[in-house]
Amino acid sequence: MFSPFFRYACLSATAPLALATATPALLAQDTVPPGAHVGDVPTQLPVNARPTHYALSVTPDAAKLSFTGRVAIDLDLLEPSSSLTLNAADLDISSADISAIGGKAITPKVSINPDAQTATFTFPRSLAPGKYRLNIAYSGKIYTQAAGLFALDYEIGGEKKRALFTQFEAPDARRFVPSWDEPLYKATFDLTAIVPADQLAISNMPIKSRQKVGNSRVAVTFATTPKMSSYLLFFGVGELERTAMMAGKTEVGIVTGKGNADKAQYALKAAAEILPFYNDYFGIDFPLPKLDNVAGPGQSQFFSAMENWGAIFSFERVLLDDPKITTEADKQRIYVVLAHEMAHQWFGDLVTMAWWDDLWLNEGFASWMESKTTAHFNPEWHVELDKVDSKEAARSLDAFVTTHPVIQKIQTVEQTSQAFDAITYQKGEAVITMLEGFAGEDVWRSGIRQYMKDYAYHNTVTDDLWTAVEKAGAKGVTQIAHDFTLQPGIPLIEVKKAACENGMTKLSLSQGEFTRDRKNKTPLMWHVPVIARIAGQTESRAIIADGSGNMTLAGCGPLIVNAGQSGYYRVLYDETTLSALKGNFTALEPIDQLGLLGDNFAMAYADRQPISKALDLLDAVPGDAQPKLLNAVSDYLYGLYSTFDGDPPLQTKIAAFATTRLEPALRRLGFAPAAGESSENAILRSNLLINLGAMGNSMVLETANERFAQLDHDRSALDGPLRTTWLNVTARHADQATWNKLRAMANAAPSQLEKSSLFSLLGAAYDKALAQKALDLALTDEPGATNSAALISRVSSRYPDMAVDFALAHLPEVEKLVDTSSRSRYVARLAGGSKDKAMLDKLDAYATAHLTPESRKPIDQAIARIRESIATRTRIKADVERWFAGERK
Repeated sequence: MFSPFFRYACLSATAPLALATATPALLAQDTVPPGAHVGDVPTQLPVNARPTHYALSVTPDAAKLSFTGRVAIDLDLLEPSSSLTLNAADLDISSADISAIGGKAITPKVSINPDAQTATFTFPRSLAPGKYRLNIAYSGKIYTQAAGLFALDYEIGGEKKRALFTQFEAPDARRFVPSWDEPLYKATFDLTAIVPADQLAISNMPIKSRQKVGNSRVAVTFATTPKMSSYLLFFGVGELERTAMMAGKTEVGIVTGKGNADKAQYALKAAAEILPFYNDYFGIDFPLPKLDNVAGPGQSQFFSAMENWGAIFSFERVLLDDPKITTEADKQRIYVVLAHEMAHQWFGDLVTMAWWDDLWLNEGFASWMESKTTAHFNPEWHVELDKVDSKEAARSLDAFVTTHPVIQKIQTVEQTSQAFDAITYQKGEAVITMLEGFAGEDVWRSGIRQYMKDYAYHNTVTDDLWTAVEKAGAKGVTQIAHDFTLQPGIPLIEVKKAACENGMTKLSLSQGEFTRDRKNKTPLMWHVPVIARIAGQTESRAIIADGSGNMTLAGCGPLIVNAGQSGYYRVLYDETTLSALKGNFTALEPIDQLGLLGDNFAMAYADRQPISKALDLLDAVPGDAQPKLLNAVSDYLYGLYSTFDGDPPLQTKIAAFATTRLEPALRRLGFAPAAGESSENAILRSNLLINLGAMGNSMVLETANERFAQLDHDRSALDGPLRTTWLNVTARHADQATWNKLRAMANAAPSQLEKSSLFSLLGAAYDKALAQKALDLALTDEPGATNSAALISRVSSRYPDMAVDFALAHLPEVEKLVDTSSRSRYVARLAGGSKDKAMLDKLDAYATAHLTPESRKPIDQAIARIRESIATRTRIKADVERWFAGERK
């Protein structure tokens, strides 16, 4: 799954897992290859049985938001047993029976445990080990947020429509079918759906048959799936259309709402390009006959797409290319999300982690593969520079005591949901990038191919991967990997001395731990693969361990540690080395310039050095720098500007400096897309317009107002890749009349894609009264069931305290707007930008009243960040004031 918000799933916040152990002797016989090591993995369920096949039939009633189902589960009973326990959530079971294959059926007693989300079938007598079939008739609910079987509403030509889709990761297949809903229990699936005859049904496999059943309905039966985990099952139905093309032996398709097929062409061509590349890289061809990507209207606050095998689900905003509103950044994101979800078809679907402890085997690897693939086909996008930002997202979380290891112990289902975060995704990707650099690309790929071959259709733990890579020739990778995945935190490499002797630089380094809020503890230790280089010279490599190390580098001059930025660690330079880097900043590679800025701002925020040193480096960025470097300058300045909300004099100084430094670049680019311009310049233009506009740049605001006024005479006046950008600027500075006009535009939007974007903008207003109107609007039906949570979130970006107070005052109503699996994280997200100490007690009180100790981690993370942000703001203010007043060394 892919998301800027890192989403996933689960039971309620109050439902701990009653963890047992799935013993390999019982479950692993057909789950892993002979001789493979899975080890004991947690399970909520008794380990007396395993499913082998589900024959499932469902009949949805979209209008009533309910469905009925029947399932016949073939299973192996592994020991004498008088009961079976399966997962089931919000399901009513009307009847059940069990029989040995070919034998007489017996009727069990059924008991439901809503808190544990299980159904137990107790038999009149103990059954002997063997093969059985369990038949269950049941009914369930269709949700209005993305969990289980859920509905997405939209309009076509003013006519209301409803489509149904499924979302099962992590454990939400149990909302659709009673099942062994844990990744270790792989089985095959047959699915039949009774649906309206004029609608298109989609699942993991192609349609096998379609038969009329009366009442203008048809029974659509899909081909049998490969053996897979329950969370990868998919079903969708609605007024949909499919467009497809061949990619080698596989048919790739895009499924959209009717009338949107033309907007799917970019994604379709990208998918057809990516699939053969993955076939080659992984050494195993995609094993299903087709690979669809299904676009659903609306959105989730916590995910963008889901890697169901053969039927990826994506929200329209990350799949469809609408020339009227799609930005260049949006187009790139479409490609990246496709690459991520398609990588999952191997990492996650073909080979699946045995338990959620190893979730990063899915998400970290898909994130790494998305970057590798995007860079391969689109080198002009300079994806390697984006990976620096990606790593910053991980390190911003990993620097706090509330972080967690990449491989973490999952003891409750709520912890499973919370595991979908920047550590799992971005740190996972960064660690893999570092390990690939250590092993070498060819050796690494050989190990990956062997891993795929050995474990296809089976489950693994992380050490199975390290074993495969070591066997391919990457000796020593396991030690490094264990250090970076089994313990939390960020190594700190400190340059103690760099001396030039006879044309060589002798470098003395120490190793500690970079942290924002746990500075009095004994630092953790890592085996850190360090790459260092003198500018213009060849790089040198060394493993720094046990707290210190030395390196000898070719040449003398500006020194970069973590050259190429492939390492997951922070670097603190001594005064002399940092001064030389500032003086020779333009001699550095853009990727090292970005890394240097990131490390030095981090050092300032962690109170390791004055922020003036980071600002001096920022000032050294030339006006004609690589566009993504100028994006970074813009973002750092806007970040500082936002830090000092409530301090207009200081904000005015920061904004004035931003205008001086960035307006020339904007004037050079112009206010409209230029024929033949690079994608990077297109994205830079949008970034500068948004950030300078947010800081009140008069040139940007005047132009935005002029262009917005043109809509009164020409509804298409803003159409194109900058439409959303200009509206973003306008929305922030909106008065009542402008806000009303944006609201009317949202209601009149011709597509759900545009409607979602416009309603979100209503929450961007700086005017506090308008922000309150946006919050009130979110509790009405007007924005749509999946847009309201985003509207509240948008208000929180400017007014986090107001948004949190509103959410807590209307908690039952707000929770209905958020994915069931992610409610414990939503309030924490709203609070993240607060600068008020009162928020700390407010969040703690919320967690105490509504969450269990196991489910409050997002709140504790928000508390830690807010507390440290308040302290940092106070600490750096005087230095920032002096620097922007021109009092620099």
